[in-house]
Amino acid sequence: MTTDLRGNFLSPMNRIDRLTAILIQLQGKKIVKASEISERFNISLRTVYRDVKALQEAGVPIGAEAGTGYYIVDGYHLPPVMFSKEEAAALLTAEKLMEKYSDHSNEKQFGFAMEKIRSVLRGSDKDYLENLDDNIAVVKYQPLHLQGDDFPNKFLSDIQQSIGNQQVLSMEYFSFKDEVATRREIEPVGIFHMSHNWHLIAWCRLRQGYRNFRIDRIRKLQVQPERYEKAKHVSLKDYMATQFKMEGEEFEECRILMETRVVKYINSQKYYFGLVAERNLGEKTEMVFLQPPRGYFPRWLITFGNSVEVLGPDSLKEWVIKYATEIRDHYLK
Repeated sequence: MTTDLRGNFLSPMNRIDRLTAILIQLQGKKIVKASEISERFNISLRTVYRDVKALQEAGVPIGAEAGTGYYIVDGYHLPPVMFSKEEAAALLTAEKLMEKYSDHSNEKQFGFAMEKIRSVLRGSDKDYLENLDDNIAVVKYQPLHLQGDDFPNKFLSDIQQSIGNQQVLSMEYFSFKDEVATRREIEPVGIFHMSHNWHLIAWCRLRQGYRNFRIDRIRKLQVQPERYEKAKHVSLKDYMATQFKMEGEEFEECRILMETRVVKYINSQKYYFGLVAERNLGEKTEMVFLQPPRGYFPRWLITFGNSVEVLGPDSLKEWVIKYATEIRDHYLK
């Protein structure tokens, strides 16, 4: 009988479920490290080795590369996987989020995927999902911006395809700053979602540099057969870390004390500003946000007047004082 990292004994059924889950994990990636399996299931590396050996002895063609990880030999596939009703409910929630925070192309593809998931559910689980469907809603705050037929907002799937296949993109992009549309050929690096919008980071051949493109400002887009070398570009993670630092947008832990009676009115706002920890101290609540200490965050704090106190860092206090002083001087003119 095997044990987890806490020394708890696992029942035979638990181990069977885990072996199945490990097999699904192996089939989901080209290479899976033993440490990834260990962390996911909270088991020791020794138990990982035993489980993989058990799968191999059961006839699953699992290969191993020293220092790299495990892989399933090409050509082997699991039979169709069944979803539990809890897993299906989680995917239904994801579908609701996709409707609000993705573009039309991804929303459509996710809808097709959900139809396939519903088709393999048991009858009682289908009823469970239908009961949930009308009782889960995602409300998106959408700032006013120029958007219309000129910007169809349907290119996310094509962009994902180009990133996966390392294909050049040709597009017509409209800059609100310059109020002009330009034709660009770009080599995509990656995409991310921030402040209600999807962004595409890419090497722009026209500008000969990396650029941040708002995907909802793309008028036309085509995936080209030409391929580019991924290795010659920075990673999305490295680009974002460097860019934020260059722009003075380094994220820090910003700690505040807010009157608890006020906290209940900012349930959605606090997550928008990157809440990472919250502790109720009675009349006051301590909150930690991951934000640049300058910019809109200190301006937001000012709106709460003396109901909020900045604990740190000092730079956040300085920006709050600066903006508050500007407001006072404006009205004392």
